Amino acid sequence: MKVKNSLRSLKARHRDCRIVRRKGRVYVINKTQGRFKARQG
Repeated sequence: MKVKNSLRSLKARHRDCRIVRRKGRVYVINKTQGRFKARQG
């Protein structure tokens, strides 16, 4: 999982990427390609 300041560019890497908020943190998840995970830090 990558930790980035801005997730906008990571969301554009794959068409199935979704931005979700969990426990006050922002994540990029991808159900079809698990390698596109990221967390905003």
